Amino acid sequence: MAFDFDMIKSVYARMPERIAAARKVLGRPMTLAEKILYAHLYENPVKQVFERGKSYVDFAPDRVAMQDATAQMALLQFMTAGRDKVAVPSTVHCDHLIQARVGAKEDLAEAMGKNKEVYDFLASVSNKYGIGFWKPGAGIIHQVVLENYAFPGGMMIGTDSHTPNAGGLGMIAIGVGGADAVDVMAGMPWELKMPKLIGVKLTGKMSGWTSAKDVILKVAGILTVKGGTDAIIEYFGEGAETLSCTGKGTICNMGAEVGATTSIFAYDDKMKAYLEATGRADVAAEAEKVKEHLRPDPEVYANPEKFYDQIIEINLSELEPHINGPFTPDLAWPLSKFSQAVKENNWPARLEVGLIGSCTNSSYEDLTRAASVAKQAVDKKLKVRAEFTITPGSEQVRYTAERDGLLDVFDKIGGKVLANACGPCIGQWSRHIDDPNRKNSIITSFNRNFKARNDGYASTHAFVASPEIVTAFAIAGDLTFNPITDTLTNENGEQVKLDEPQGMELPPKGFAVEDAGYVPPAEDGSKVEVIVSPTSERLQLLQPFPAWEGTDLKGLKLLIKVKGKCTTDHISMAGPWLKYRGHLDNISNNLLIGAVNAFNGETNKVKNQLTGQYDEVPKVQRAYKAAGIGSIVVGDENYGEGSSREHAAMEPRHLGVRAILVKSFARIHETNLKKQGMLALTFENPADYDKIQEDDTIDILGLTTFTEGVPLTIVLHHKDGSKEEIKAKHSYNAQQIEWFKAGSALNLMGKK
Repeated sequence: MAFDFDMIKSVYARMPERIAAARKVLGRPMTLAEKILYAHLYENPVKQVFERGKSYVDFAPDRVAMQDATAQMALLQFMTAGRDKVAVPSTVHCDHLIQARVGAKEDLAEAMGKNKEVYDFLASVSNKYGIGFWKPGAGIIHQVVLENYAFPGGMMIGTDSHTPNAGGLGMIAIGVGGADAVDVMAGMPWELKMPKLIGVKLTGKMSGWTSAKDVILKVAGILTVKGGTDAIIEYFGEGAETLSCTGKGTICNMGAEVGATTSIFAYDDKMKAYLEATGRADVAAEAEKVKEHLRPDPEVYANPEKFYDQIIEINLSELEPHINGPFTPDLAWPLSKFSQAVKENNWPARLEVGLIGSCTNSSYEDLTRAASVAKQAVDKKLKVRAEFTITPGSEQVRYTAERDGLLDVFDKIGGKVLANACGPCIGQWSRHIDDPNRKNSIITSFNRNFKARNDGYASTHAFVASPEIVTAFAIAGDLTFNPITDTLTNENGEQVKLDEPQGMELPPKGFAVEDAGYVPPAEDGSKVEVIVSPTSERLQLLQPFPAWEGTDLKGLKLLIKVKGKCTTDHISMAGPWLKYRGHLDNISNNLLIGAVNAFNGETNKVKNQLTGQYDEVPKVQRAYKAAGIGSIVVGDENYGEGSSREHAAMEPRHLGVRAILVKSFARIHETNLKKQGMLALTFENPADYDKIQEDDTIDILGLTTFTEGVPLTIVLHHKDGSKEEIKAKHSYNAQQIEWFKAGSALNLMGKK
């Protein structure tokens, strides 16, 4: 039986009634995305039409998935919520902390030692609170979810941007921050702006060197990295029915690169076959019973332009293989034009490394197609001219590929199998290169290729393609090579041509695995002890934030007045700080170190009003905290844009910042601040930003009558003894005001 089968049956049982109610309210036929969204409203039945791109809506996802880097703080927060068990099925996947250095066995062993305390914590906290735990080496979160948890018509959130991979199995799956995951695990509603809808109509059928990866590479070229923002991309048409389930997953996975909320395909026979092949025939049987609700209404197929905000058409019969890059995933080149682009742009033509696999392209089908190309290098006596690595997506895929001889084929051409983990795709790659400043080229079947993304070197030109194209290029060692038209010189001096790749969607002998890496939680976690050393540098149990003291806030010091762009990366940098994701006090030492001080144009250099000296932002704030003095951060437009990283809201709260006052917020960050008990305020008159002076002491008045829709008063006490009053707006509703009073949303939940 599939994981959480009773939950899946209950979703299907209520789906017809909820969709019928929504269709009545909408007064028209519905797309697939609309059906799943309206069926997952936190409050049902639906009473109103939600406006796409404008309305904020509360949803009740069916499950949560977390990767090890983001799970740490999410679960540390969850521990303070006062629950004995998670409210929805949830899992933790240890895939982000394994660095690719030598090979799978050695790298996994090193990670197990280096990250032992983190893994021990995640295993124990999962065991205590009813969370499924996938050990290091079990696989990459998105592939494991597709193989085990995704189901047509479901809704899940995951603490990783490529969670939409599950759309390949007809599921609305959305990448979120840890704070959102905590909400859902704690039984709270999860808020999302009702997405716009982009329809992609696929006609024809692929052949030859073209693969599912080329669909999303083409779409990325059309939409660019921003074109899918606040939208769900829904694929449909007879061409969609020809794509394998895992091919659909590849397309949905990389939808994150165009900014899409998620991507999705309708339920079909390919999904049914994949469910059955991965031991979930019971889910397939239930899905068949409600099949009409797992697809758009017929009228949508007949007149898609009436139901989607934008339509894109792609004929798979005419689609060329694509190579995207360098430095951005939306710079799309058809294979026939890529060689010319390499020459005209003076990109390094010599290919140094080809890397296949990752969460994007590590299915059995992907590996068989790449292996069919690799085998030709052996059979046709071709010498492979670039390094070549393989990252399996899961232990199940790796074990099956080894059993069927695929890994042996890669070994014969010098391929190196890496651990079943993210590795080079997220920059966890200790690459060996003679000169890191030398311009060089690599090509991957991953999803992102921003500058320094894979190996940390800005000089590396990274390109993205399908696994079979990557394999062909690795054999040639030359980016100007076109496997469709060009020949290669073999060891006998003969000109040979690569044949079209051949692949199998599913293993003929079925999937197999000895140890998938899953550890079920205890039936009763009440006696399980969560393992966190009090002397740990990487983990720290959280103490609830203090409740509001019941008075106006007076005597706040200005910590920093930020000028210009201030993203979550400016507020809480990643990179070397990744290892402190589970230790709030240590990671708080990166608070706002990337933000530009409006008074001197410098980063990480602000005035300490207690000493008159300039120092690093976190040090100055710690001095205020030690003196028992609150502070305020002033910001510019769209403060906090970027990934919804809860650390960017938790760090200022932890160090004693009481309010963030800005011209405007990125909404997700504004909500995260509210959840942590912070005051998130905006200037009623944006020009008042200019009135803030470096030595200001600031009061916030009106908190004793804090009310929805009523502005607060800000009093600026200037160094010369003068003072000014300005107004600050807020968007707190009654519930969020209670969060502030309790000290955080989790504090309020703990009380209840």
